[in-house]
Amino acid sequence: MIQFLVDLGEKTYPIMIQPSSLKNIGTLIKEHHLGEQAVVITDQTVMKLYGNPVRDSLQKAGIQFTFEVVPDGEKSKSLNQASKLYTKLIQFNLHRDGMVIALGGGVVGDLAGFIAATYLRGVNLIQIPTTLLAQVDSSVGGKVGINHPLGKNLIGSFYQPRLVCIDPQVLATLNKREIWAGLGEVIKYGLIWNNLFYTFMEKNLIAISELVNWDMISQMIETCCRIKAEVVEKDEKETGLRRILNFGHTLGHALEAVTDFRYFRHGEAIVHGMHFASYLSLRKAILFKSEFDRIEIMLHRFQIPKLPKMINDQNLFNKIGIDKKQTKEGLHFVLLETIGQTKVENIPDLSKQISEWLSYVRK
Repeated sequence: MIQFLVDLGEKTYPIMIQPSSLKNIGTLIKEHHLGEQAVVITDQTVMKLYGNPVRDSLQKAGIQFTFEVVPDGEKSKSLNQASKLYTKLIQFNLHRDGMVIALGGGVVGDLAGFIAATYLRGVNLIQIPTTLLAQVDSSVGGKVGINHPLGKNLIGSFYQPRLVCIDPQVLATLNKREIWAGLGEVIKYGLIWNNLFYTFMEKNLIAISELVNWDMISQMIETCCRIKAEVVEKDEKETGLRRILNFGHTLGHALEAVTDFRYFRHGEAIVHGMHFASYLSLRKAILFKSEFDRIEIMLHRFQIPKLPKMINDQNLFNKIGIDKKQTKEGLHFVLLETIGQTKVENIPDLSKQISEWLSYVRK
């Protein structure tokens, strides 16, 4: 078992990475004294795959529980769905010393985390991520939230889990598209923080995507989680350093919104967003051409959908205009100085840069 702490003082919590750990979640909850009541929030797909082992484990541990199953997909991250879940928690009579368990990918983690943060002004949250993207990124760090029709993750909070339990072997049930979407977030960590890790991913990208070596995959997940933990420990609420975790996300979120959250998986949109951010770094004479070429070669290896024809500079710019990272000084945009090192700048000519990037990509 791999285990380490996200050190946030009174909010410190462990991350545990162990194959086949899903069937032991009840024991882990007991060992960490996280409560006797649990509402497990999951989606339809994950419920069919992993509902029974989690149910059996909670029963063996003597934990009172109920499952609440939401529809698959980004549309579940809504005020309407949150309201339905509040009703279910009230009907179950979940107490302040109970817990919400997020069993699923990023959508379930964000939604369940938002519920845990706001129900009775906060109950314990346990994250059990079942997608690669959630295991390496969204389950760690405490960002929780739901979407608004005008933008992604505009309604939310910072609310840390009490435990993150990662079972790498659940990735075996993912389709290839979900694996590649998750690898988008993996690459991000190398680009913003660690050149050696980026080199490791250059060498092992295909092998990892084929899930042929669980030790290598566990090592990759651990590295991503440790990088994110280090950043979050220094800047929990994104007032400075943590902004670098948004590398590729400004344009990525706009791509998701413009396509009504139906065309791209989150990680796929982030891959395009990272390409734009790298291109912009090159155009601003911050990133060397050799480094940009290295990044472009890597991102072109990703098996993801191309930009649809309906995407243009104006509709992307309009969606970016309501990005939650806007401040009175403008939009904070994460750029690369080199692989493993970033800087944050305001971009006054963003619409022009998007237009030029789209022309470059479509050539």
